[in-house]
Amino acid sequence: MSLIGSVVERTAFDHQVRLYLQVPAVGGGRGVDAELIVETSFRLRDAGGTWHELEPGTGALLAPVLGLFGQPVTAVDVQGRGDLSIDFHSGASLRVGPDPQFESWHLTGCGITPVTVGPGGEEHWER
Repeated sequence: MSLIGSVVERTAFDHQVRLYLQVPAVGGGRGVDAELIVETSFRLRDAGGTWHELEPGTGALLAPVLGLFGQPVTAVDVQGRGDLSIDFHSGASLRVGPDPQFESWHLTGCGITPVTVGPGGEEHWER
């Protein structure tokens, strides 16, 4: 997936958790300017190896996500019905699974294939 090598340039929180990921275009190539939006509970392993069970909309409880700022993405995997795994250079990892009733996550932007994981893991890949 083209997110590998992108860097978390910004995080934002409200009733969603947003990560803005970017790889600048180099030598006339195409860069990546993407946004990952998480709308359901997720797991985050921080750089120290501690796992956190997190829920969008919980304010200061989302503080562990701030540790992703400036971190390069080293691996991305989507399995099954929308289980998303992203690993970062620091050793941190983000895991989001499908929600039975709501959209769980979606990825939009330039230089990537947009995807939305809807209720029950129904994936919508935009071409």
